[in-house]
Amino acid sequence: MTDTATAHLDTTDTTSDLNVAPGSVVVVRDEEWLVTGVEHTRDGWLVRVQGLSDLVRDSTAAFYSGLDTIEVLDPAQATLVADDSHYYRRSRLWLESTLRKTSVPLDGASLTVSTGMLADPLEYQLSAVRKALDPANLRTRILLADAVGLGKTLEIGMILSELIRRGRGDRILIVTPRHVLEQMQHEMWCRFAIPFVRLDSVGIQRVRQKLPATRNPFTFFKRVIISIDTLKSDRYLNALRHHRWDAVVIDESHNLTNSATQNNRLARVLAPNTDALILASATPHNGRAESFAELIRLLEPTAVRPDGTIIPDEVERLIVRRHRHSPEVAKEVGAKWAERKEPQNLLVPASDAENAIARELDDVWLHPQSGSPYSGAGGRLFGWTLAKAFLSSPPALRETVRERIKRLGSQPSPTQAREVEALRRLQHLAEDAVAKPSAKYATLLDYLRSVGVGGASPMRAVVFAERIATLTWLRDKLPKDLGLKPDQVVILHGGLSDDVQQGVVESFKQASSPIRVLVTGDVASEGVNLHSQCHELIHFDIPWSLIRIEQRNGRIDRYGQQHPPQITTLLLDPASEQFSGDLRVLSRLLEREEEAHRALGDVASLMGKYDVAGEEDAIRKVLAGEADLDDVVKRTSEVADADPVAAMLAMIAGLGAQEDAPTTTPARQSALYATQVDFLREALQEAYLTPTAPVASRGLAWTEHPGQSIVSFAPPSDLRQRLDVLPQGYLADRAVTTEFKLVTSAKRGAQLLKDALADTSGSSWPEAHFLGPLHPVNEWAADRALASLARNQVFAVRGTVDVPTVVLMGTLTNRRGQVVASAFLSAEFPNPANPQFCIVSAHESASDLMDAVGLSGVSSNPGPVAGVQALQPLISRAVDAARDEMALTFEASEQAVRARVQDWSQRVAQWSKEADALVQRSTIKQQRVSVQEEQALAAAMAPDRQLVRPLVVVLPADHPVADARKDIS
Repeated sequence: MTDTATAHLDTTDTTSDLNVAPGSVVVVRDEEWLVTGVEHTRDGWLVRVQGLSDLVRDSTAAFYSGLDTIEVLDPAQATLVADDSHYYRRSRLWLESTLRKTSVPLDGASLTVSTGMLADPLEYQLSAVRKALDPANLRTRILLADAVGLGKTLEIGMILSELIRRGRGDRILIVTPRHVLEQMQHEMWCRFAIPFVRLDSVGIQRVRQKLPATRNPFTFFKRVIISIDTLKSDRYLNALRHHRWDAVVIDESHNLTNSATQNNRLARVLAPNTDALILASATPHNGRAESFAELIRLLEPTAVRPDGTIIPDEVERLIVRRHRHSPEVAKEVGAKWAERKEPQNLLVPASDAENAIARELDDVWLHPQSGSPYSGAGGRLFGWTLAKAFLSSPPALRETVRERIKRLGSQPSPTQAREVEALRRLQHLAEDAVAKPSAKYATLLDYLRSVGVGGASPMRAVVFAERIATLTWLRDKLPKDLGLKPDQVVILHGGLSDDVQQGVVESFKQASSPIRVLVTGDVASEGVNLHSQCHELIHFDIPWSLIRIEQRNGRIDRYGQQHPPQITTLLLDPASEQFSGDLRVLSRLLEREEEAHRALGDVASLMGKYDVAGEEDAIRKVLAGEADLDDVVKRTSEVADADPVAAMLAMIAGLGAQEDAPTTTPARQSALYATQVDFLREALQEAYLTPTAPVASRGLAWTEHPGQSIVSFAPPSDLRQRLDVLPQGYLADRAVTTEFKLVTSAKRGAQLLKDALADTSGSSWPEAHFLGPLHPVNEWAADRALASLARNQVFAVRGTVDVPTVVLMGTLTNRRGQVVASAFLSAEFPNPANPQFCIVSAHESASDLMDAVGLSGVSSNPGPVAGVQALQPLISRAVDAARDEMALTFEASEQAVRARVQDWSQRVAQWSKEADALVQRSTIKQQRVSVQEEQALAAAMAPDRQLVRPLVVVLPADHPVADARKDIS
């Protein structure tokens, strides 16, 4: 049973009250369910549940109070059951599972699970997570605008982990460029144990085989990663409008700002249909204030005034922006990010054949005495289009000339005929140059050999070029000239299918990969990590764009780079003096990029175009003599005065002094177990008589390898069913449905992940998967443990208490069913015969409470406690007393939440007041709808109800053992 409902928030109470909150146990259709979420909708209370009883144990469902009879089991009427299990294993498992399944509060200041993942989070990354979860924000809406290479993917994974633990990350959508789909999926699973179904061309086909054509594909999988090119099509748009997400991540979000594009249309559909919205872009500003405002408006409509101006204080709250040399980054990255070497710009004297082309271009197309032969408008600029192709390679020039001749047709006009004649001369020269040695290619060969690239060497290099003709030419020539096998030189460009692109990128990351030279177009300049096994990058041609240069360099110059990255550029130096002089502009462009890299961490603001095509056009005009470079490319010191948005981003990046960030203490991952594997081991021992027995003997073949920090077992059928959503490549490569290997140490897990990149099997998936706090295996184990009690029962155990003590948990939730605050209480009964007298105490955390009553350590169980029936009245009295205490405990939390909601409502009111004066603007109507939706959301975030649950009754250690001849329950 799959949850397919879409909730529509409503602040009007149209149904009878249903006293239910996450953690409640309900009975619907004669089956027991654990409530995981509650929302107030137009159709009544929408209750999301997970099955507890045998028939529905692995099912999730959603029930409306107006359609189904939902029986809420009163916690005050819970029945007491004596735990007779070895070392109180059943009660400890049930307690731990209950705590794991209960969301931590939305406003919790501590990071709970993100510090326990298979990542090496730095303080600047943790500060980004804290900012995203800041209680000052009504919900998580953040733009991760860190510069290239700082680890935005890790920040995304940590934020999503925290949202999941807070009950706000059940349904997640990640939208990313198609060539990084697998990379993102790999990171989310290997480091954070969050499985995403990848809907690339292969994944979509797999879904189509499973779903009827009328089924909304986004209801089939809870967590999906898909390319923006796929998702923006009309085919999926309607389905998206009818599906609500807990969190949406949009990578490379600078592609969303143009309101006339399909990308922006997609973003405007997704933004209001998700609670959390995480945008990521190293270049969030395209130079147009209105585009930046559109990006901010997606995050929070009221952060942009109705007249389109942004509110700086609001924007600062919504953005994380740092670069490689920001103070908080520079002091941390250390050896984990080797400093870039001084870039090398190698001036290459042109060959005779190349000089012949240069003279022809100079005399006929660039600086002609009698006018350019170009038959269209802007002849001199077109000459530089030919020159740019030539500077890439003679084959690229040949291809460009061919295409131009083809466009002019078989019957050109007299003016066009003159152009064709000139083009054919150039074509002949290009053909001659292709047939003869190329000086720049010879320099590339010499350089690759000098750094050690060869068939028997592990050294690798990335060679960037813009034109596919150049890439193909290099791919065809390099293997023979370097003594490499054909599969050791691989090509990558945007014309390849998404699965081929992903395969090349993933292979290049592995030490076992045969690839020694990756020749790639600029498809690899955004989002792709190429630094794992490589620190040499060569620009075979120079992009006429600072943005593109920076993006290329960031593929190997990023966090995790162990060797100083070397950036080398090959600059052709023709004998033609004027042409050669023109090309010095490109050398100065490279110098400005390096200057901005060190001072700003961002080059886009230097030219103010914030667009590759715009920058190329501007440089073309400089080369054509229509503009001066110093006017087109600013110095870093001039940026702030020229662009207020760029100045604001620079300020956020912390170019000035910064206060030290608070030290993060890793949160205790478990209240009762020292490690994650301790919990799993206990759960399997309870569920299976002999987990170590072979599968044929009804065991799980559970095996522990302490020296390797690895455990393994054969997943039973109910777990194999859940594993279907794991990455398909991982399932195939590691055969986990037959034997699931788990690594239990973070240090060992990190080493195995590193080893996977050197795996001779060719798989980038680690041999054993890290057993982190959100791992699906432990989630499965917790679900089984929760089913160990019958309806509305509570265990009785012994502990380190002096008098009978009832352990309770209280939660304060809002109308969306989200936990706003939680309390952990103990109710002591000095005289059990007089249950009306009890002493209620509040504890800082579940761990503190378990320590206080002696359940955090393992103690022997001499037998089930005696007299549970006589102790039964303690439960209802403890629940009543705890409710009174909790009302006082939660008063401050309620006031704080209501104050934040009130502040937000006032911002909405101010926005609406300003919008009234601009009602004639057509865009205001759409924006007003978004703001009204936000206002309804704010009302739903206010605290709404309290729930108190008894967890366990703890008796003194000397409490007598029940008589086996009597009924102990």
